[in-house]
Amino acid sequence: MNGQAWLNLLALVPGTGLTVLTIAIAFLRFYDAQDFSLLGLIAQPRLWSNRLTVAALVVALVNLGIEWDRRNQETDRLAEEEQRRTEDSARAAAEGAEERERAARRARVEARCRAAQIRFQLDPSEVNRQALATVLAILDKYGETL
Repeated sequence: MNGQAWLNLLALVPGTGLTVLTIAIAFLRFYDAQDFSLLGLIAQPRLWSNRLTVAALVVALVNLGIEWDRRNQETDRLAEEEQRRTEDSARAAAEGAEERERAARRARVEARCRAAQIRFQLDPSEVNRQALATVLAILDKYGETL
């Protein structure tokens, strides 16, 4: 058996022990040697019933602690999972915003390039030639990162 199987088995012990103790308490408390000859072997059934009652209370407290811890671990696991999903969606949103910003920059540069080309075709002056050269230099320099 692996470790998780043992933990699952041990988690059953307090609940099962509490059930067995409750049955033993009832057996010692409500029956006597006339009902079961086995009870004639026990010297003080009331005393043993009281001891088993204390043991049952201790087992109930242990079981409460185990369940409390298990539920806290489950709550922590769910909170961590929710936080991881939130971080993943925030990361995806940031990447999407970054991609949209790149696309907007690319569109602005392309529009600027088209406008410079059109101006140069309409008026092939030195000013328009210089503006077109500037836009082409920007495209050459930053074209891959836009």
